[in-house]
Amino acid sequence: MPITSNSMNIFNVAGSAMTAQSQRMNVTASNLANAESVAGPDGMPYRAKQVVFEVASSGNRDIGGVRVAGVIEDPSPARLVFDPKSPHANAEGYVAMPNVNVVEEMTNMISASRSYQANVEVLNTAKTLMVKTLTIGQ
Repeated sequence: MPITSNSMNIFNVAGSAMTAQSQRMNVTASNLANAESVAGPDGMPYRAKQVVFEVASSGNRDIGGVRVAGVIEDPSPARLVFDPKSPHANAEGYVAMPNVNVVEEMTNMISASRSYQANVEVLNTAKTLMVKTLTIGQ
């Protein structure tokens, strides 16, 4: 059986998933790094970001991979922390903090990491099967 573009599709699908999960991990790391940032360059608290995935069509009837459609800001409101001594406090003594939920972000990081690892295993298994297929006729 010759190696065709269809048999190479598994590498494209798993590779696209690894790229998407890598970007998800980077965005999650950024969210975690800014979880306690009182004010960003614009003077406003950091807004958590989320990665949106979509199907990456391969142009034919084969199953496509995945790609990042965009990175959006989380619409949830800022966390209010009572700290009347802070220079960032409002008239009631509350400081607007980033809307980053550290527990959710750690869950996202673990999920993205495991998805990435699963796709590495898919690539390794596909490679092993292709090598074994090539050695059958020898």
